[in-house]
Amino acid sequence: MKYEPVIGLETHVELASKSKVFCRCKAEFGGQPNSYVCPVCLGLPGTLPVLNKISMEMSLIVALALHCDIPEVTIFDRKNYYYPDLPKNYQISQEYCPLARNGRLTIQLKDEREKEIGIHNIHLEEDAGKNFHSTGGKQPTTLVDLNRAGTSLLEIVSQPDLRNAEETEAFMQTVRCLLRYLEVSDCKMQEGSLRFELNISLRPCGVQEYGTKVEVKNVGSVKAVLRALDYEMARQAEILDEGGRVVQETRLWDDTRGETRPMRVKEGAKDYRYFPEPDLLPVRLEREYLDALKNRLPELRDAKCRRFIETYQIPPYDAGVLAADKTVADFFEECCRLHAAPKTFSNWIMVHILRELREDSEIGDLPITPQHLAELVRLVESDAINSNIAKKVITEMMKTGNMPADIVKEKGLEAVSDSGEIEQFVEETIAENPGPAEEFKDGKDKAMNFLLGQVMRKSRGKADPQLVQELLRQKLRG
Repeated sequence: MKYEPVIGLETHVELASKSKVFCRCKAEFGGQPNSYVCPVCLGLPGTLPVLNKISMEMSLIVALALHCDIPEVTIFDRKNYYYPDLPKNYQISQEYCPLARNGRLTIQLKDEREKEIGIHNIHLEEDAGKNFHSTGGKQPTTLVDLNRAGTSLLEIVSQPDLRNAEETEAFMQTVRCLLRYLEVSDCKMQEGSLRFELNISLRPCGVQEYGTKVEVKNVGSVKAVLRALDYEMARQAEILDEGGRVVQETRLWDDTRGETRPMRVKEGAKDYRYFPEPDLLPVRLEREYLDALKNRLPELRDAKCRRFIETYQIPPYDAGVLAADKTVADFFEECCRLHAAPKTFSNWIMVHILRELREDSEIGDLPITPQHLAELVRLVESDAINSNIAKKVITEMMKTGNMPADIVKEKGLEAVSDSGEIEQFVEETIAENPGPAEEFKDGKDKAMNFLLGQVMRKSRGKADPQLVQELLRQKLRG
């Protein structure tokens, strides 16, 4: 490549506080449009904001986990701009003295290299509402829902330390994992509680000076961010190849067309006319208070991964996969509490359960619970069913949510344990397939797989494969 990408991300996190950041309105997804509103978040005259303590504490916990410098005093500012979903025509945010600066987040890449990404600042602000655009009917219309207006929104601004799509994806997944471990947000991108904005510029390889930055908004998933990144790198490279100049601007991502399009020329701080919020006092952060919050930090992913290796004696790869998501890690530990078979649980979770998850779903969205999986493992260990039948059972559990024992009984999937019955299946198979039987006698071991499959078909998959192989060898070599 002639150019090196310089990439930064702005991570917008809706905090899991029960009420909004400056009023007592519900901070929940959904609800009837414009039902979670009050004079404060609507910006009616004569109202005063009051800072939500829980939102501030959640924000500080994130800052501590990201190893940020936290000042003794932080202040709120007014960011002035007009947009239909911003009822006050200004947003309470932080510009001059945010609650944290100079943090870091370590990401792990596919070749097991680690890279430290700088965190420029973290600041707390109120979210805007949401516009709904319709192009149907006689003329286009836009409706505004202000339920989200005033929700606690934490913005994590990275340094421009990312250089390619792999690093960008690793950063997004790592920061999402951290936020879920800290339990400050559900991070559901499909509901807008986690959003990323992409900043990208190109510079000739070997040049240290940054190129002209373009910000991309309206990216609703990790995949969309990566698609927008690919498109924008190609677009800017084409402009530079033709001797043109990239314009500093904000662009919107059109996921349907797979392209970015201009939104507005990029503003600077002076364009927003920032000034200190006159209705909120500066917040003084005592060291004792911060130390107390630091002591509340939970066990995070890397520590949990190490503990899984030591406590459950599972391979590092397994531990890394299980610990990558807090809900998966909790699911695994609950399984181990119900039945002592950690490696078996690890295999079932990684191979048969995680593949059912979509990008924005989590293990709790599935109808299967640790109780389901523990019972399934017990059935296999007691030889009530074999591993092949267990795969059918877990597929049925995913569909119905029924317990394994009930599925086995309902479907008649109990293992065939009668050696006489299995022996009959073996003799029938040898008689019906003389060719493969002779091939096995002549030393062609691959014929065994065919014969084994025929016996398993006769038993409807319920025979013990190991016993079937033993009987086949006895009959054919006897």
